[in-house]
Amino acid sequence: MQLSRLALPLLLLPASPAFADAFERDEALKLPDVLISANRQVEARNDSSAANTVFTRNDIERLQPQSVTDLLQRVPGVQVAQTGGRGSQPGIYIRGTQSAQSLVLVDGQRIGNATSGDSNLQHLNIDQIERVEVLRGSRSVIYGSDAIGGVIQIFTRRGAEAGLQPRMHVGLGSHQTWERSLGLSGGDDNTRFNLGASLDETAGIDRTHESYPSDGDHDAYRNQSLSLSLSHALSDDVEVGANLLDNRGKNEFDSPFGRYDYRTDTTYQQQPYSDFTVSSFSGYVDARLNERWKSRLELGHSENRDKTLDKLSDERSVFNTYRDSVNWQNDLTLDARNSLILGGDWYEDRVNSSTAFDEDSRWNRAAFIQHRYQADSFSTELGLRRDQNQQFGGQNSWSGTLTVPVNPDNDLLLSYSEGFRAPTFNDLYYPDFSNPDLKPETSKSYELQWRSQLSDSSRLEASLYRTDLEDAIIFGSNSRPQNVASARINGFEAALKQELYGWQSNLGVAVIDPRDRDSGHTLARRARRTLSWDLDRQFDRLGLGASWQAVSGSYDDLNNQHALGGYGLLGLRSSWALSREIKLDLKVDNLLDKDYSRVLYSHDNSQYGYREEGRAWMFGVTWTPQP
Repeated sequence: MQLSRLALPLLLLPASPAFADAFERDEALKLPDVLISANRQVEARNDSSAANTVFTRNDIERLQPQSVTDLLQRVPGVQVAQTGGRGSQPGIYIRGTQSAQSLVLVDGQRIGNATSGDSNLQHLNIDQIERVEVLRGSRSVIYGSDAIGGVIQIFTRRGAEAGLQPRMHVGLGSHQTWERSLGLSGGDDNTRFNLGASLDETAGIDRTHESYPSDGDHDAYRNQSLSLSLSHALSDDVEVGANLLDNRGKNEFDSPFGRYDYRTDTTYQQQPYSDFTVSSFSGYVDARLNERWKSRLELGHSENRDKTLDKLSDERSVFNTYRDSVNWQNDLTLDARNSLILGGDWYEDRVNSSTAFDEDSRWNRAAFIQHRYQADSFSTELGLRRDQNQQFGGQNSWSGTLTVPVNPDNDLLLSYSEGFRAPTFNDLYYPDFSNPDLKPETSKSYELQWRSQLSDSSRLEASLYRTDLEDAIIFGSNSRPQNVASARINGFEAALKQELYGWQSNLGVAVIDPRDRDSGHTLARRARRTLSWDLDRQFDRLGLGASWQAVSGSYDDLNNQHALGGYGLLGLRSSWALSREIKLDLKVDNLLDKDYSRVLYSHDNSQYGYREEGRAWMFGVTWTPQP
């Protein structure tokens, strides 16, 4: 484990003799053994106190995922529940917490919808992504609200070191699926850039079983994506840059509940679809002010827009949220053993909706500090954050970690962290279904981690944890949200990475016991046991791989009356490098054509499962012309 800590500075050294921090982060994004999201700074994964999983661009190309959610289902302790189909909103459950209790970032910017709390991860095009980092466990000291369960950060594609590098990808698959993308990256000693554009289309599947006749069609999906990253070194110690990701398109979906008209006591059929936009923009200045002080200033803007329409009526609804943000962080090296992070955050949410809210904007400002001490026989990390929110007032968050190296190959980490989630605009102000007196949800988490380098090619990471949630927001009998629920989540997760006879194996397992402390019931849509296993090998120009995902049964409701069956999914993939410039990819997901559901819906007083895609194939050609 000490080897990676010593190697990290060498990996990040520039080519010039003099030390420079220019492009340090861009270079780090391509490395598997570093982490950025835990403390908003480049550090070795071994040195971070956060349980984490990292997917680099090389991992993405090897695994051939269709979406970010495909990657997330490989992370131990993370579960994904969708209402069928490519564009459906996923429920992301990190360590048993719900979607709104985990923070999603794109290049450091929050992209969650301020009205519902959803992140719309399903709309982020995988071809425009350089890296995905997943932190499991609260990081509220660094990020504030919403980071109770963990943090998911997506980084857009980055520029090449020198020259111009074009790329093109075309894919064809089941259900009339087409993937098309173009990109160009380049750079020199002072400037790097990447520009990419994608268009994905599919005829989709019929997401529902029993429903109205209007739901009998397939639900099509279209996504246009654009990304841009630009960084420029003003000197060896100062870098400026900007990142942009814009995804927009059309998503058709089923409505098995119909549209109820209170005036006539009648339910009408629907054929709804949504026009969506998920975008983020950030600009930054990164500077080394002296040998002990690094400072980074980020300004950002994100938008989450959704307009829902109906082909059978003139009904429409609009929910658009906008967020402006500023983050300033200072990393101080006090001496050989002590370091300090000092920073401040500010962001403002605004809502523009066809539904009238009593309040349509709010701000949040915060200050945080974190101290790290590194001794020969142990290390500590202690952090404090103070948030001040326009709606819910002040909130303090604490965290602490003790790391004990048992020997050069084994570390034990004991940590405590607090978290909170501010109520959304829907929770506070949605007409007739809100409660302006809500308090933030709060959490306390305890965790024991074991990290072991079993051999040069094998590594094991395991965690035991407990999370206690208080003032959880649920809808009461009057259909208004209330701070009445509490939950206790106990869990174990482990990740084993090793090489066996030339095969690269990545195994992740998780066991959780998520319970409502008042009723004793299992929390809805959380499976108690999950397993993910990827096995890959490269034979010269031929790559072969397989994936196995197993999920145990769960319940769809808080009262544990409606059960969801467990399932196992097998996928196969291969790649063939015809030349240095042309690569072919082929994959088959759900090879055994398993019929399964992760979410139920009600129709005519009966429960049915949303359809998930059966056996599906995808063939792609990637062309990267060489200079």
